[in-house]
Amino acid sequence: MNDVPDRWSELPREKALVVYCHHGARSEMVASFLESQGFSRVINLRGGIDAWSLHVDPSVPRYG
Repeated sequence: MNDVPDRWSELPREKALVVYCHHGARSEMVASFLESQGFSRVINLRGGIDAWSLHVDPSVPRYG
């Protein structure tokens, strides 16, 4: 999250970007930042990797 403001220009604008974190709050801020920089295909993984593990793929380890 802290590196994105300095490195967003390295990201591919032509591809969809999925941004995620543990619970989805920090990734939502990063997604908003990227959209403000002109990225149009940004997806925040709502609920984060924790929700993904619970609802989509239980083989993904959960952490505290």
